[in-house]
Amino acid sequence: MSQPVIIKSNKYGLNLILDPDVPFPELLGHITKKFLESENFFKNARMAISFEGRELTREEEYQIIDTISQNTSIYIVCVIDYDENREQYAKEKVEQCLVEESDNTGRFYKGTLRSGQALECETSIIIIGDVNPGAKIISTGNIIILGALKGTAYAGASGDEDCFVVALDMNPVQIKIGSIIGRSEDKGILASIRERKKVAAQPQVATVSDGHILIEPITKNTFNNI
Repeated sequence: MSQPVIIKSNKYGLNLILDPDVPFPELLGHITKKFLESENFFKNARMAISFEGRELTREEEYQIIDTISQNTSIYIVCVIDYDENREQYAKEKVEQCLVEESDNTGRFYKGTLRSGQALECETSIIIIGDVNPGAKIISTGNIIILGALKGTAYAGASGDEDCFVVALDMNPVQIKIGSIIGRSEDKGILASIRERKKVAAQPQVATVSDGHILIEPITKNTFNNI
């Protein structure tokens, strides 16, 4: 081989073509150099990896993955065998990983969203601040606002009606969960938020119930039922 390490990549996976004759410790050095040169190209990528050109033990595979992880921001989802269906398999594994991550992780945003501002994210999100009238927050997951919701919140933007919206002070212009929309003026849906008795703000949660948006105070059992 003219080069000890060759990297071939597509949107979902990396294929490392490795010289079969280079001693393994030396090969690790070449891998490190190759990935450092490519760091900007693969930055923060989630990818599957496969190996070609030489037989590797499981321990050697682990060492290569560890070398890549220590020297780049690439996250290796899995190791796959080399075959003609590799790209499709890598695509499926990466997409599965992203779904699992979005189910179990979220994003933080610190600051107040003001009129005209919109924030969109592909995970659940926690806002440390207020969402003012005229501002909008859109999430494919859940929305938790550690402040006042006075603007628009759209949870479950991919169509998931099992998502929820939480706010310490719930007084939205509009809430949408999945395909279900509720507005502050819709008395039957949001229970006349603006006409409720003036009491101290309390944390509330919005969920979908029987095809409508239901807003109710948070209790210790609330999230056991969601």
